[in-house]
This record gives sequence, structure tokens and C-alpha cells, in this order.
Amino acid sequence: KKKDKHIHHHHDHDPEKKRLNRVRGQVEGIQKMIDDHRYCPEIITQIRAARAALKSIETSIVEKHLRGCVRIALNSKDVAETETKIRELIQLFGQMKD
Repeated sequence: KKKDKHIHHHHDHDPEKKRLNRVRGQVEGIQKMIDDHRYCPEIITQIRAARAALKSIETSIVEKHLRGCVRIALNSKDVAETETKIRELIQLFGQMKD
């Protein structure tokens, strides 16, 4: 296995994991609502709540990435690594459509 030469800072994502467990519970609740033939607007409201929770988790991880991995790359003065992070961010933000 080839060693990755890029600079990485591995974050503690335990808070996000706990939040994901709550989202998992929300999704299971949505499945139960569907099984129970609940009123469509109620189901949609719960889907939107789960989406909002996922979006919040995504924002938290992006912030950690910027404050950790990206900051480390920029401070390293490694031009290639800085360019890699910039390209990575452009791709990530291009994918962050609602």
C-alpha cells in the first residue's frame, strides 16, 4: 500500500457520530411513519428535519477540515499541498448543493 504524502490531521468526530445516531433514529422514525400510513405532510416534515440535521453535521465537519487540515496545509508552505487543498475545496463546495 502506497503511503499517502498529503498532510492529514485526523479530527475527533465523536460529536458528529452521536448526532448521526440521532439522525439514524429520525430515519427509522420516518420509516415507521410510512409503515403506519401517517399523513404525508407529517412525513415530509420529519424528512426535512433529518435533512437539516445532516446539513448541520456536514457544516461541522467542513469547519473542522478548514480549521485543521486546510490550515495545516497552508501553514506548511508546501505549494503542491496547498494547491491540492484548494482543488479539494473547490470540488467539495461545488458538490454542496441543497
